[in-house]
Amino acid sequence: MNSGRFPPLKQTPLKRVRRRRLTLSTTVGKVVLNVSYGWDSVREQWVCPAREAWSLGPHEKMSPELEDRICFTATQTSSYEKAAEVAAKWGCSVCDSVIYAHVQKRGEEALEAELARVKEVEWPSTREKVSQEAEKNLPAPPFDLIVMVDGWMNRQKGPDWGLKPPETAAERVNWREIKTGIIFRIDHQAQTAGGRGMVIEKSVVSYQGEPWEFCRRFYAEAVRRGLDQARRIYWVADGGKWTWEIKRGRFPWAIGLLDFYHAAQHLWTLAAALLDGSPAKQQQWVQPLLHRLHNGQEQQVLRTLESLLDEFKADLSAEACEIIEREVRYFQSHRDHLAYSKRREEGCPNGSGAMESTCSQLQGRFKCSGQFWSQAGKDHLMALEMAKRNGDWDDLWEEVA
Repeated sequence: MNSGRFPPLKQTPLKRVRRRRLTLSTTVGKVVLNVSYGWDSVREQWVCPAREAWSLGPHEKMSPELEDRICFTATQTSSYEKAAEVAAKWGCSVCDSVIYAHVQKRGEEALEAELARVKEVEWPSTREKVSQEAEKNLPAPPFDLIVMVDGWMNRQKGPDWGLKPPETAAERVNWREIKTGIIFRIDHQAQTAGGRGMVIEKSVVSYQGEPWEFCRRFYAEAVRRGLDQARRIYWVADGGKWTWEIKRGRFPWAIGLLDFYHAAQHLWTLAAALLDGSPAKQQQWVQPLLHRLHNGQEQQVLRTLESLLDEFKADLSAEACEIIEREVRYFQSHRDHLAYSKRREEGCPNGSGAMESTCSQLQGRFKCSGQFWSQAGKDHLMALEMAKRNGDWDDLWEEVA
């Protein structure tokens, strides 16, 4: 099967055929082959039928199967050095620089494939086809989808990376936010034997850049996972402004839910401003509100918080009053996203634990001690990571699949 990277082989006989040695790194070690090269009069270029049959570029010296394995190993280990150690253990000595080069090549192709899928969703002429393909892998309706979004920080090389001498003040390191979202069905939630929640199957999108571009990619993945067929869409997120802007822009009909633990943090901030220096009193004030919020009395909680705007102003400092006003306004802006009891009855989780877990997993690969990424290096490995998680891996290696 031809992968599309090269035109299909022609039946026209080659001219000026020569035999050359082709040395390939494979899963069984180095293999030396005696292959034909010749002039293709149709394409007017020198070709090697064996290379084209195996989808090898003009200078590639690694079999697709081995490339598949080392790239996959790179996503499963904490560094390219570790990936090389693992490869050597299963009988293939490949240096970390070679693994890096193949990850960059295949990662770039994975990025191009992702953007192609986004365009398929955006074009009206192909969107219906994407939706129909999604429907083939979905259960009979009704089913509900949960979407969660969050961000985490990635350490990258700054504009002055490597500047000498070391004591010179310079911008050597930059921290950049990686926006990440997950999509899964309610019926894909489960529990471990110990009672800990887990998600059996989910799709992941990660992107560094503007929220609108993340939104394009996330929306396209949601369509692939049943957005058009779902009965209900639940949007669970913390209070980040960009997360709710995305909801308003592309998921306006989704049922919003503010992450409960995030809401609890804001209540504790309020308590600290009201009852400064008294942890016992703070707990006494917060716990009843958390109980009501958790059990369907969110409107009572809102009324209690709104009463603070006038009730305590005379007895508090200007700084404390400013905190109280800010936090109360925060809860007012999310008054439609606090129905925890009702959402729980419908099967929607009250917290974004699955999102936090996904971010932690990604940070385990992209935020290790001593790692400083270039954006391209991070993007290409991340594209392979997403292909692995979302079931798109084998599309990059059609011959292997």
